[in-house]
Order: sequence, then structure tokens, then C-alpha cells
Amino acid sequence: MTDTIETLRAQMEAAAAAMDFETASRLRDRITLLRGGAEPGAAQAADTAGLTRQQPGAMGLGTSRQRVEPPAGWTPPAKPDLMVKRKR
Repeated sequence: MTDTIETLRAQMEAAAAAMDFETASRLRDRITLLRGGAEPGAAQAADTAGLTRQQPGAMGLGTSRQRVEPPAGWTPPAKPDLMVKRKR
């Protein structure tokens, strides 16, 4: 089912006029995905409400953040000697 953006927009406006705002918001999000370059099938199957369950192992404190990898060949700087007095 390949709906064009114009067809989805007409359906969204009809849903909003019928005060079916949940359907209208789903259609709005599909239109946004299509304008962003998503495939029509992927835009239809996407969960735009964000209600999908997290995958096991992805739960926990800070696990949703990306891990920062240092550039290739980078070595950490030497730690300062705490027994030497700094000059200001």
C-alpha cells in the first residue's frame, strides 16, 4: 500500500475534522517520515508513538547513550606527578 503524501495529508485533515486526533497524529508522523526519505513500508510500520519495549540488555542506567570511542592511535596523556609542587 503506497500512499502518497497528498493522500495521507487528506486523510490526516479528515481525521482531525472528525476529532480523531490519534489517527491524525499517526498520519502526520508517517508524512514526516516519508518527507525525510523513509521507504513507504518502513514509514507505515514505524512506531512513532515510542511505545515499543526496550530490547533485553539495552535497559539500565546510561545504556541508551552511545559509547565514545577515541580516535585511532590516541594515547591518554601522562598523569601528573602528585609529589611535585606546581608552579603558578
